[in-house]
Amino acid sequence: MATGACGINCDTCRLNLRGICSSCDSGTSETGRRKMGAQEHLLGAACPMLACAVLNHIDYCLRDCDAFPCENYSKGPYPFSDAYLNMHVRRRKEPLPARAPSGAAVDVPIEYWEMLRRKNLQSVCKAAEATPDATDGLFLKIFTEDIRVDLIQRCLQRKKADTWEPFSDSFLELLTLLYLLNVKTDGILQEMISVHDLKSAHFFQGPHALKKKTLLARFGGKPADLKKAGLQYGASILDLADAAICLTPFPKIPLYYLLWAGDEEFSASLSILFDRSIEHHLSADAIWGIVTWVSDALVNTT
Repeated sequence: MATGACGINCDTCRLNLRGICSSCDSGTSETGRRKMGAQEHLLGAACPMLACAVLNHIDYCLRDCDAFPCENYSKGPYPFSDAYLNMHVRRRKEPLPARAPSGAAVDVPIEYWEMLRRKNLQSVCKAAEATPDATDGLFLKIFTEDIRVDLIQRCLQRKKADTWEPFSDSFLELLTLLYLLNVKTDGILQEMISVHDLKSAHFFQGPHALKKKTLLARFGGKPADLKKAGLQYGASILDLADAAICLTPFPKIPLYYLLWAGDEEFSASLSILFDRSIEHHLSADAIWGIVTWVSDALVNTT
């Protein structure tokens, strides 16, 4: 592969084409280790980006390192400008744009808020394992955080100091409304099933296939990092596979992530499992949405 640990693609470089310079490859590759040795022999020191990637078993700094951009890059003068590095710092902090499988922006129908307002709040809270709020709203635990669902202002709110402040996350807003509108009084059955065991299994194909590619890219060679990411969202660690976690994005919706790490012979693999009760509460598109939202949250932990 012609992409170096720093992210430069040597396939697009004339020096590589003419055989003057070879690619460093990833920080976990044998090519990368040999390149580092050659640099130390010929130049007296290895490229700091490559040396750090090799030492910390990181494939590509831009994709796999939570510390990027670190001082190895900021001290320069290459491979990236300050403006490019500052853009990474800024955009890594931004929430991901909510997208439907078609790529269109997620829209929250106002009718969903109206439907929720017409429901009996006590009944909704009992089914959803939420707590009613005296000012026409409710409190719902999402992962480990209490979120206020304001039925008057039609928004989600987070606690800040002594007040509740609205925040914008259209994907989470839509999923929260779907959960509150459809959750039943049935409890969790404590039986794990795969997507193929769902009655709506046929739905999860093509653009609706469960999102695994980015998870495997981030955690495939680092199962411990999946556990670390899960713990940030209150996950339970399971004694399964090379790494396994149970997350509860909504009180009655546990999700199980089981990871088998890759090696020289086999590629990494991942299973996302559900409790058998999930179809009592959610339609297939809502299940897809929750998995997508949770998977994005895991990938973007720091």
